[in-house]
Amino acid sequence: MTEAVALWSYLAQEPLLWLTLTLAAYVIADRLAEALGRHPVANPVLISVILLAVILKVTATPYAIYFEGAQFVHFMLGPATVGLALPLYFNLARVRQSLLPMLAALLAGSLVAILSALGIAWALGVRGQALLSLAPKSATAPVALGVSEAIGGQPTLTAVLVILTGITGAIVATPMLNLLGVTDWRARGFAVGVAAHGIGTAHAFRVHETAGAFSGIGMGLNAVLTAVLAPLVVGLLF
Repeated sequence: MTEAVALWSYLAQEPLLWLTLTLAAYVIADRLAEALGRHPVANPVLISVILLAVILKVTATPYAIYFEGAQFVHFMLGPATVGLALPLYFNLARVRQSLLPMLAALLAGSLVAILSALGIAWALGVRGQALLSLAPKSATAPVALGVSEAIGGQPTLTAVLVILTGITGAIVATPMLNLLGVTDWRARGFAVGVAAHGIGTAHAFRVHETAGAFSGIGMGLNAVLTAVLAPLVVGLLF
């Protein structure tokens, strides 16, 4: 037992261990989600977050130690965000056909995401940095963190809120859009991308290829618009 503890203490200091565990947790979560028929609640990101949280808790591993390995995955968020230009390029003709409705939906979705988060939090008594951290929650993480820092929020809190927003959006998007009777895959995907960024986009690709492509477009455009609107809204309100 002592040898096992000593071995774990040694391995826990190696960044490669946490990178491997992060990837393994997602593979396990994805297999479990597939076994459950891709039910909206069985979101691979949610499951992998729970698995990793349990491992960190049981092993009493500080987050800073974990992040030394996980930062390699975190680094890939930047290139992945830039890669969202590809769905826009491949669907440029279809985007032109729906340009005005998409711009209207983008503006409405981005404003509602910012104002509703700030308004509800304010009504519940949230103030200061915690309140400001909510403004960019629907943008993709690399953009949201930069916006949060620029407007006086807490980037670490914003990161948590971004993940929660994405997971929630991925879980409720399909049943909600079915309930509302939205059948156009372009509209479904675009709505998910604007509201639930990368996690929602990953879910949209699993549901339908067109939905995933337009979700990526919505995610990319909302990231740009949020970077402009969030500082303006915060400046006007606070």
